[in-house]
Amino acid sequence: MDPMCGRFNVTSDPLQAVFMELLDQNYPGPENFNVAPTSNIWMILGKLDTNTPYTTVEARWWLTPNWAKEISTKYSMFNARAESLEKSPAFKTPFRRKRCVVPISGFYEWQRTEDRKRPHYIKPGESNAMMLAGLWDEWRNPEDDQILTSFTIVTCEAADPIRFLHHRQPVMLGTNEVAIWLNQDTDVDLLHSLVRPRLPHSLEIVPVSNYVGNSKNNGAKCIEPVGSSHQIPPLS
Repeated sequence: MDPMCGRFNVTSDPLQAVFMELLDQNYPGPENFNVAPTSNIWMILGKLDTNTPYTTVEARWWLTPNWAKEISTKYSMFNARAESLEKSPAFKTPFRRKRCVVPISGFYEWQRTEDRKRPHYIKPGESNAMMLAGLWDEWRNPEDDQILTSFTIVTCEAADPIRFLHHRQPVMLGTNEVAIWLNQDTDVDLLHSLVRPRLPHSLEIVPVSNYVGNSKNNGAKCIEPVGSSHQIPPLS
């Protein structure tokens, strides 16, 4: 089956409000309308200091576990299946101790039809940004002692209203769930309740052109509609 959540969009318009609300700072940028795995983007982490509950770190979108011998793309590590978070050697410790939130403007998905795959842009219907559940880790290069910070996006079975696009979806968090996901003390059963097929906010699904299919292409042309969009209501 095709991989899920392999391309998304980060632009300052929706992300600025999120960074001001959670971090009291401007969105650092840069804008990228066509983020692909192995790109560097910003993630949000929780902090123990209650005066500044969140911090932001730029990280590579392709998890490299701390125990890995080297940086590798041999195995697909840009997504983490919710069903195997506590079974996978790469994900079980980050799931318990190193959870992150990845704020994005929206993501792309390709609907498979009889003759081709049709790209769609999926974005929040009302909220400023889409908050994705992620896991992160740090890997130390044994040759030069440099630290690589990386992350993966958690995915689950797709909620019924968007299953026509793909059989899986990224785990989206509601605004009030960000603190729950990032809190080190959150009960594991509550965490599992977040990583299930649901839509915490409405979505707008926009058909776009094949231009976005080439990860070297960028700019607003990636999200230009080529047909009518439709709204998907929240699903708890």
